[in-house]
Amino acid sequence: MVLTRIVIALRRARDWVIANAIFSLLRVIALFPADKAISFVDTMARRIGPLTPRHKLALANLERAYPEKTRAEHEAIARDMWGSMSRLAAEYVFLDQLFDFDPDATKPGRIEVGGADLFLKLRDTNKPFIVFTAHTGNFELLPIAAATYGLDVMALFRPPNNPYVAKKVLAARRTSTGHLVPSRAGAAFTLARRLEAGGGVGVLVDQKFHKGAETTFFGLKVHTNPLLAKLVRQYDCDVYPARSIRLPGGRHRLEVEPAITIPRKPDGSVDINATAQVLNDKVESWVREYPGQWQWFHDRWEIKYTLK
Repeated sequence: MVLTRIVIALRRARDWVIANAIFSLLRVIALFPADKAISFVDTMARRIGPLTPRHKLALANLERAYPEKTRAEHEAIARDMWGSMSRLAAEYVFLDQLFDFDPDATKPGRIEVGGADLFLKLRDTNKPFIVFTAHTGNFELLPIAAATYGLDVMALFRPPNNPYVAKKVLAARRTSTGHLVPSRAGAAFTLARRLEAGGGVGVLVDQKFHKGAETTFFGLKVHTNPLLAKLVRQYDCDVYPARSIRLPGGRHRLEVEPAITIPRKPDGSVDINATAQVLNDKVESWVREYPGQWQWFHDRWEIKYTLK
């Protein structure tokens, strides 16, 4: 019992130190112009990222996903990923400055939106719907764009493992992205109530799920969270893909695509596994288009503990 308490206390102390180091860095970054600060963080991450243990996992994932590519190509994609992910962290500091999208603007800004008509359709149709996305580009901008069109989406998200960082991130997201539901026990019921009331929910679908539907991703076996498919089965709602793409010059393109076709069994019910596979196929197509903008250091294929 005493040993357990000591271990927990040490873990909390470690998390506190790491969290405050991150917060201090972000406070320093905030003192500089947004573009210069974000570019600096990008440059440093491309150098530091390859020195971390996660880089080894990223390369192992890339080797599995792209066996036809060379080691040098895998390294280049991984470095692009470190740059993109570091930008995501730094962009939190400057969200108010970065998001300059105005549906009525005559001149293009830093943010452009594709599928604006779908945003308006979802806003004006009193029907439940689900929007799914992946950890590509700055995916945090999607709910902000939805809010710009007057669309309120309740988003499910997985908090960071560090509780101090998680608390800070949740507070920041609440101020800019509307309703949020941490991915924990009871989250599914919260989303279900939202759909039952005719609202919309947003879900990230590219994370590992130990006991999920058996599917493939890049031709490799993975387990996928069946939550979205089960919600569709219960509420017969439309499902829309959405993604964020990084463009040159620190710009972003946010896209909402037409509703996907939900696979059905012969009796007309939703095919859970086939629907989960459709989600994976869509995300895979996004990642293949911009491989350096996805989180390759995530253990999607659950190979972390097989690495030497």
